[in-house]
Amino acid sequence: MTIQFQFSPEKAVEAAAILLKLHGGPMKYLGLLKMLYIADRVALERMEQPITGDCYVSMDYGPVLSCVYDLIKGKTVGNALPLWSVSIASCPKKQVYLRNDPGKQHLCEAEEEILEEVYQKFGHINPFEVADWTHGLPEWKNPHGSMIPIAVNDVLHYLGKTDLEIQAIAEEAAREAYLNGAWHG
Repeated sequence: MTIQFQFSPEKAVEAAAILLKLHGGPMKYLGLLKMLYIADRVALERMEQPITGDCYVSMDYGPVLSCVYDLIKGKTVGNALPLWSVSIASCPKKQVYLRNDPGKQHLCEAEEEILEEVYQKFGHINPFEVADWTHGLPEWKNPHGSMIPIAVNDVLHYLGKTDLEIQAIAEEAAREAYLNGAWHG
């Protein structure tokens, strides 16, 4: 069973805002994308679910959160772009900055701690060096100028989860997607 989490624009915006607040000013969007991916990966390892629920792809500069990347570029992702644009804006030199603090009502304490840990480790490193570091992650495959989807199942496998654990995570993700669909109809 392939695992597909539900993208949460609210959590993606709040997670990006936490990293931008910790940075204290505009940040290269490459750095933001790398740290959000790493935070999702750490959350998968510790909590068996990501922070953002985004889809992952391998790109030339490492793994990327697909929907967040589209939002940074101003592309429509469901109904997420207005929410993103209220809080986060792009500026010249491929940077993003915090326009308005969205708060953190959708993030749990453990997710906030993961984001802070990731920022402490990677926030002051040149984003291209972080991208090089992510090339060492086993799920990243060189796309040679395009993009290759990264399966959550593969990430979990590389994180040392057993087939039984991965199956349980898949079932929980499917249950949440079903309930979310029934709730939001």
